[in-house]
Amino acid sequence: MKSLILPALMLLLFLSSCAPTYRPFTENLHQSFRWSESDLKKVQFYLSEDIILHRELAYGETAIEGGKIISEKGRRIEEIVFEEGTPGVLVFMPKENRMAVSFEDGGDRFLMFGPNPKANDRYVLLASNWTKRSGQVSYNGKQYRTSTNSAFAGLLVDMDRVDRTEVKRRRAKGRTI
Repeated sequence: MKSLILPALMLLLFLSSCAPTYRPFTENLHQSFRWSESDLKKVQFYLSEDIILHRELAYGETAIEGGKIISEKGRRIEEIVFEEGTPGVLVFMPKENRMAVSFEDGGDRFLMFGPNPKANDRYVLLASNWTKRSGQVSYNGKQYRTSTNSAFAGLLVDMDRVDRTEVKRRRAKGRTI
């Protein structure tokens, strides 16, 4: 029995050293690495928490892509769930500290994230309007609601992978006659 303990401990140590080291993506992290938009497009992002989007379907509306339809008190609700740990990629940055991150292929299928001072400048889900109960989010050209539970769902990065990413950058000096 004792002879099995040492190999089991070594295996556990090896497996734990291979596990990803997820860290919140923050404004400080962004600034310290001085990543450009093209650099950030090479970084794999992950969701820190679940995000659930829902919208009431108009009568006769049938063009449902992705999500599921739920009947709630006679109303038809479309729901899209982004689970914690879902991988995403940067699509574009409309501003220096705003990031459109896509978690699935196609069209305008992205969510906006930005630093929130109330969350230690972590990049969290942005909505056009937050109330006490929900926020309004644009996704794939449609307006959805999400609960305030999603307000602090943020982006994570695997720091082991980021540390192994090497970006070679040089500055052109220009030319003169």
